Amino acid sequence: MKKKKVLFTGGGTAGHVTVNLALIPKFQEDQWEVSYIGSHDGIERELIGKLENVPYEPVTTGKLRRYFDLKNIKDPFKVLQGIWEAYRKIRKLKPNVIFSKGGFVSVPVVLGGWMNRVPIIIHESDLTPGLANKIAMPFASKVCTTFAETMKHIKGNKGEYLGAVVREELFSGDRKRGLILCDFVSSKPVLLVMGGSMGSQKINQVVRENLDALLPTYQIVHITGKGAMDQSLLRKPGYRQFEYVSWELPDLMAMADLVVSRAGSNSIFEFASLHKPMLLIPLSRAASRGDQILNASLFGKQGIAEVLMEEDLANESFLDAVTSTWANREQLIENMKAKKLTCTAREVAKMIQSFAK
Repeated sequence: MKKKKVLFTGGGTAGHVTVNLALIPKFQEDQWEVSYIGSHDGIERELIGKLENVPYEPVTTGKLRRYFDLKNIKDPFKVLQGIWEAYRKIRKLKPNVIFSKGGFVSVPVVLGGWMNRVPIIIHESDLTPGLANKIAMPFASKVCTTFAETMKHIKGNKGEYLGAVVREELFSGDRKRGLILCDFVSSKPVLLVMGGSMGSQKINQVVRENLDALLPTYQIVHITGKGAMDQSLLRKPGYRQFEYVSWELPDLMAMADLVVSRAGSNSIFEFASLHKPMLLIPLSRAASRGDQILNASLFGKQGIAEVLMEEDLANESFLDAVTSTWANREQLIENMKAKKLTCTAREVAKMIQSFAK
């Protein structure tokens, strides 16, 4: 019997790839052929390249910006080129269905898929749709959401609230392996610091400036982002740095007693599903469209995270916020356990498969 085919797309940041990474194994278990279209040099190419039997097809991309930039003049032509490239690749691949996680690379793929009359499922992780998904939504058969509140932004009865899709391997982490990896002891709490796939210079800086105040209480594992490790601190007892992690992440998360993080949707739902008390420092509006602020504010109102706005980030406010989060950890964990925040990758895969032509 001829195998059915699914095409995945999404990229620009790890957040636009992690749901795909959770779903792809389910399709492979069901004997579907899986392929991926992404950008030439985005993080998605690196992450998908680690998977077996997932051919990767790059297309030209142009960034979609909400602000003035001279590149806005030429990037629409790149998008048009990408649409043509995606159209031809999809015509050759002949997928039965396309799943898009968003990011600017997804726009040419969605449009190319629509031109080939392939059913398209879009996933929106944030509270309000990003620009790429806003452009793509009219061409989709279904738009899945992580937040129930996102449904009001989706027209035409296309929306379906699912909850967050969390990678199953995160639940197989081992605290003891994490402690061995970091050369930590079991008798002292572990603080995990993450700034997103690109890292966060501001979070990195405030953590390092306050190491001497934090280390008497916590052991710290710090995921810094590419090229952002501080070589002078490599031998500092109780402090372990990684630029980026992949296979290590489940063990590091299992080990963590407290988390300081940006407020990207995928990451914070993963922490919540593992019942990790978290202090969220969302990316400011000066550097984003404000989606992380909305994500963090909702988590804060629901009592499942503490929030420190980047504009208020300073040494004293940071230390106070960490201390407060640690003091309130039991209540935060209780509130997380009381909420159904996630769905399984199997549930989402079944829904996508139901749209296959």
